[in-house]
Amino acid sequence: MSYLLSKSRKHNPTANGEVQKVTPENAGWEYVGFEMYHLQVGQTLTFDTEGTEVCFVLVTGKATVSAGGQIFANIGNRATPFEKIPPYSVYVPHNQQAEIKAETYLELAVCRAPSQGSLPVRLITPEHVGVEQRGFGNNKRLVHNILPETEIADALLVVEVFTDEGNTSSYPSHKHDQKDNANETYLEETYYHRFNPSQGFCLQRVYTDDRSLDECMAVYDGDVVQVPRGYHPVATIAGYDNYYLNVMAGPVRKWRFTWEEDHQWINSQEYAEKFK
Repeated sequence: MSYLLSKSRKHNPTANGEVQKVTPENAGWEYVGFEMYHLQVGQTLTFDTEGTEVCFVLVTGKATVSAGGQIFANIGNRATPFEKIPPYSVYVPHNQQAEIKAETYLELAVCRAPSQGSLPVRLITPEHVGVEQRGFGNNKRLVHNILPETEIADALLVVEVFTDEGNTSSYPSHKHDQKDNANETYLEETYYHRFNPSQGFCLQRVYTDDRSLDECMAVYDGDVVQVPRGYHPVATIAGYDNYYLNVMAGPVRKWRFTWEEDHQWINSQEYAEKFK
């Protein structure tokens, strides 16, 4: 199994419902942290954000979230992410206590990045999430921009992507792994995958130009792929729609990337014309 693949523990969660935990320490990088919790009705978790900013994303279910003296009661709007409606999320800065109480069965994503900023706690409602369609033909996907660079945060970027069966996404292959480049930024990234029906899988490859990194993974429901550098396309399998939640962070909060030259033509009008 690839060292970049974190398998879901959804069939053997910890007592607090944790089924995924990626930290800078266990990933061997600097910025991105990601946790996933499956909570039962009435279950409550308390978080200390410490030296990180956190975006709590309610992937499914409803919760009451308390942080910074604010209470966001009974928020949440999806029984499954495949309803394809934007979720509720809550942004909490560093050195804060946050409490999450599950009002229904809850899938809670905890997206982290280092921060010393003093931004306010805020609710990100579905109306504040940018929705866009990207790509053509067999490379189409639906995107929910939960915490894009146009919205305030210190380091975090958070986005959801929906890819229909048989399609590709995060494609044409692109990378964002340069720290000192005017046209490209260094952003570590995690992919939290879900499938409909849930027994499905996709293939995700992570690779560099010189192939010093070249990993191809079969990714199942609840798994997380870590992208420390390089290109990272996703290919779905017939019969199974794919959802993934991306967390990105780096020293500069800008999403600037480079296409892999061989495949950039998939963005062209020539390719798009094939599907008219």
